[in-house]
Amino acid sequence: MNTLKKYLKPEVKLIILALSMKISNALLELLLPYITSHIIDVVVPTKSVRNIIIWTVTMIVCAFAAWRLGLNANRRASLVARNVTENIRHDLFDKTIYLSSEKTDEFTIPSLEGRLTTDTYNVHRMIGMMMRMGIRGPIILVGGLVITFIMEPVLSLVLLATIPFISVLVYFRTAKGVPMFRAIHKKNDRMVGVVRENAQGIRVIKALSKTEYERERYRKVNGELRDATVTAQKRMSIINPSMNFILNTGMAAVILVGAYRVSAGLSAAGKIIAFMSYFTIISRSVMQIGRMFLMLSQGLASADRIEEVLTCESEKDWKPAEYPEGDPAYALEFRDVTFSYLKVMDNLTDISFKLKKGQTLGVIGATGSGKSTILALLLHFYNTDSGQIFLNGKDIRSWAPSELRSKFGVVMQNDFLFRDTLDENIRFGRTVSDEAVEKAIETAQAKEFIEQIDEGMQYQLTGKGQNLSGGQRQRVLLSRAFAAEPDFLMLDDSSSALDYNTDAKLRKAIAEAYPDATKIIVAQRVSSVMNCDEILMLDGGKILASGKHDELMADCELYASIYESQMGGALFD
Repeated sequence: MNTLKKYLKPEVKLIILALSMKISNALLELLLPYITSHIIDVVVPTKSVRNIIIWTVTMIVCAFAAWRLGLNANRRASLVARNVTENIRHDLFDKTIYLSSEKTDEFTIPSLEGRLTTDTYNVHRMIGMMMRMGIRGPIILVGGLVITFIMEPVLSLVLLATIPFISVLVYFRTAKGVPMFRAIHKKNDRMVGVVRENAQGIRVIKALSKTEYERERYRKVNGELRDATVTAQKRMSIINPSMNFILNTGMAAVILVGAYRVSAGLSAAGKIIAFMSYFTIISRSVMQIGRMFLMLSQGLASADRIEEVLTCESEKDWKPAEYPEGDPAYALEFRDVTFSYLKVMDNLTDISFKLKKGQTLGVIGATGSGKSTILALLLHFYNTDSGQIFLNGKDIRSWAPSELRSKFGVVMQNDFLFRDTLDENIRFGRTVSDEAVEKAIETAQAKEFIEQIDEGMQYQLTGKGQNLSGGQRQRVLLSRAFAAEPDFLMLDDSSSALDYNTDAKLRKAIAEAYPDATKIIVAQRVSSVMNCDEILMLDGGKILASGKHDELMADCELYASIYESQMGGALFD
């Protein structure tokens, strides 16, 4: 709620104006039944047409003014809700973009998507409803009770008797509603996660004939969401009918007691009619307050989820700190680095290596051996559990995240192409010269296939670059990494879709075009790393062996066996 107050504060003037209009609207609505009573009991018996017309016109003017004020207040309430939600959504997206990978994993992508969409929508509805009914409802309720007590104390006691029962129902709705809606949000996040995975992996699912399996998986999470929703709705649905029953019972009692008092000469017909009007608007107000509390339950549950993200630390909160320095003679150094994603079992253990400027490190190993994790730590997506990583002799934690990453040209294992032109996908919003782009696509062996496309660099890609082949996508991604001419190049299995001949040309072109760049090449192919200055053979998150190709062939049985299985003993340059 504190976070929500921060976003409401800039809208204070508009909120005060809207609430003032709502207060005036409520007071005028409370005045209308009293005018009705006055006309029936006082004006009509005088048989003065002039007075009747005056009071009737007065009543119409008050009704019009109430309508106009209510309309203007609702418009301003919608404006406040829109402005606040827009700002929350903007800041929430900004925070999400700057979350560390560790925090993103903790929240999960589907949950973050839900907070940006469903939760912000619930907050929007809550703010709008609270501004429309948060003031008007209580004023109608309290004001109506006061007026009815003045007009008809006996009948007011009948009306007042219904309030405790209604209050219990409203309390139950609020107290039970928030935790139930939180549970629904969590189950919705799980369902969105399954949908997201299926949308992204639809080709694999179809290729492996797993459509029915995934259909069953979705049916299960959808059923869990349905059950949670049904349970919540069952518990909450009893409230409105119960309120109606209490109010209708109260109305029947008012009619019975009112009829007796009129027949006994204890009250006037106009007062009873006015009282019935007040009972109606009070009843309507109580029902609206009940709905308001239901929406408040949903909105507060959503606001809590939004606040969790907005108040957590992100990379924007980075502050410089002092750390022990490394050897500035090395462009890159890992010193006894150990890391675990789940803090249960180490994904990397005691990883150490050094690279001088312009040198190339090759990393090879089985799937799950920790190759990509080395790159994730180097980019400071995660903090090491122990050990240090140095860039030009400076601990990477001493670098601002944006400054650190600007030094790298990276091709990730599961990298992404956007629905945009080839040119924009390579430039990627950076100020890159045409000469640098031309050099990048030549080095990446992409120039030949781009020139064969009629549109050339203006060729429009579909989402994820699905209208390119696997090899073409990899060459576009390599071009993106090369275009800014970075100090460090990190290529994670970036040539797996290329044939051996193109791969060999690529390695040679990289060495010639970017001789001063320090390079880390993660690969499954021995041919991609065999000419590196240093090669790490990883196994189970540990360095099994390290050295040059010839040294590993002689001393590392696993490396030699991989080489023999891939190369057949032949040496490919």
